Amino acid sequence: MNSFKKIALVLAAAIMGTLVNVPVASAAPMSVALTVNGSAPATAGTSTTTAVELPVPADNSVDAADALKFVVTVDTGTAVTVSATNASIILATATAAAPVTASSGSASASIATGTGITATFFVFTKTTAVGTVSITNQGATNVYYVQGAVGKINDISVSGLDVGASGTQVTLTVTAKDVFGNKVSGKSITAVVANGTLDTTTALTGSALTDFGTRDFKVTLPTTGSAAVIFSVTTASDLATAVTGFNTVTSSVAKNIAVRDLAAELATMTTAKAASDAALAAALAKAASDSATANAAADAAAATAAADLIKANAEIATLKANAVIAKAAADKALADAVAAKDAEIAKLKADNAAALAAIKKSFNDLAKKWNAKNPKAKVTLVK
Repeated sequence: MNSFKKIALVLAAAIMGTLVNVPVASAAPMSVALTVNGSAPATAGTSTTTAVELPVPADNSVDAADALKFVVTVDTGTAVTVSATNASIILATATAAAPVTASSGSASASIATGTGITATFFVFTKTTAVGTVSITNQGATNVYYVQGAVGKINDISVSGLDVGASGTQVTLTVTAKDVFGNKVSGKSITAVVANGTLDTTTALTGSALTDFGTRDFKVTLPTTGSAAVIFSVTTASDLATAVTGFNTVTSSVAKNIAVRDLAAELATMTTAKAASDAALAAALAKAASDSATANAAADAAAATAAADLIKANAEIATLKANAVIAKAAADKALADAVAAKDAEIAKLKADNAAALAAIKKSFNDLAKKWNAKNPKAKVTLVK
């Protein structure tokens, strides 16, 4: 019976294995079509060097011209998953009825095709750093690259020293950025200085890796007072337009550099140092003198203490010797007293014994006489 059961189990396993290994139909290949505002982009977007360039939404509205449209063709009833870095995913661009701002979008999305075979979405970016768009369907993944084209100047800033030595040259660095913080290169900046000299009054923001979007201006400082430098965007058309929801456009910035007379400050500090050194030397001399006096007093006190110790030790030795002598005398007196007492006791014992013997003899003499006279009433003699 058990053999039949084993055979039945083996057959069932074989049948199930056959059912599991039935091949399924292959998934249709995923295809992706890219357009910007209805036209194919200038580059394929399949590598970092061919990233699709998109204008950043500087007007705070993501329109068709700002976004890369993806139409992904896949099997019906499947879903397309999308993830992006340095970019945002939206499902539609802005319309009057449905605005899409620069803060819209997400880094990931899942789009179901339903009964159709296409999934459509858009990608925009706010940074000039290269971004990625990863599209996955049924195990297949395509990756595309996008990059933002910088907007107009939204603000300029200046960095550099706030204080400089009189007559020296200091460097101030001006930086131009768009509304999203991307540095803007190749734009003219004009500088005006009060109470100082500039190496140049107009210069373009750099485009190299080391100075992209920045420009150094060198200012020679006056001998006294301060130098005030104002930097502004030279061409009005290079400036962004004020947009609701964005930071205020800053077209100019000022830098004030206080001037220091280092030679005079050095002379003052030198005089102060000399006075400080003299005061320190006097304090050290007084400290040395006070220390010597204190040391002498301490030495004298130590000598007195040593003499007192010697005297005390001598007195202690005398007291110890006197104590030994006194003890010996006391021991002798005690011994003599004990001996005298013992002699006195012995004499008393001898005298008592002699007196007792005399009493006994007198009694016995009387007893003998009595007994002789009174033979019938004899008394016993005392031994």
